Amino acid sequence: MSRMCEGRVVVVTGAGRGLGRAHALAFAAEGAKVVVNDLGVGLDGTPGADGPSRHVVEEIRAAGGEAIAHGGDVATSAGAASLVAAALDTYGRLDTLVNNAGFLRDRMLVNLDEDDWDAVVRVHLKGHFLPLKHAAAHWRAEAKAGRIPAARIVNTSSGAGLLGSVGQSNYSAAKAGIVGLTLVAAAELARYGVQVNAIAPAARTRMTERTFADTMTAPGSGFDAMAPENVSPLVVWLGAEQSAGVTGRVFETEGGRITVMEGWRAGPSADQGARWTPGEVGEAARKLLGEAETPGQVYGT
Repeated sequence: MSRMCEGRVVVVTGAGRGLGRAHALAFAAEGAKVVVNDLGVGLDGTPGADGPSRHVVEEIRAAGGEAIAHGGDVATSAGAASLVAAALDTYGRLDTLVNNAGFLRDRMLVNLDEDDWDAVVRVHLKGHFLPLKHAAAHWRAEAKAGRIPAARIVNTSSGAGLLGSVGQSNYSAAKAGIVGLTLVAAAELARYGVQVNAIAPAARTRMTERTFADTMTAPGSGFDAMAPENVSPLVVWLGAEQSAGVTGRVFETEGGRITVMEGWRAGPSADQGARWTPGEVGEAARKLLGEAETPGQVYGT
């Protein structure tokens, strides 16, 4: 029986642990050849003693799959370029990019250092942009040569990026930026046969098992709703040819539930055809807010 990703080459960043590891294993189980990227840093981005990507590669190979490890920093142009090159040099093609790498440095806003802001925005937002850019350049060249790919990019946002999360202003801003990047990339790359979507997952990872310990603890029996493996089937489908026609979308996924998220769109509006005074605009704004939907609650409030 043919598997969903048979013959496809898939790159997953941050794939040494948690969600990335689950995605890499799931793609391999569906027949993909996987480039397993992980820099091997700690939860806060500091260098670690072990390179976990090779352990995931060993798992994939032990199960009969094909995979290679890549330890480059995807938030640098050289690291992102070498990631794409690793797929092309080893397997001769690239079909799917899953951007997943990231870490946390949580602080309340007034206590957040500039370095902590820069580090988190760098790994999440720049670490999405650069692999996307280098992969897209390859696919554009393929399309211009008459070889239109069935290429897929799956980005990783978060509920924190959609609603906000107390104590995570750097992370929330980066994850919101990823949604914007996804929408623009989907529009720009469609002509080259590239689909770009994003997920906002809730699952047990190094980044969530401490922050949300009460909800992330694995149950003693029954369905483990917070297992990262629950998220991967959606990622595999979005990364496969079977998702043809789906692009520019954001999916929230948790346990056995998937939700298509609906972003900013025009709500109640008023136009008096002339310049407002501050008093007039305040009165009109109050009226419009009374007609508008209540925003979703920020996490942690």
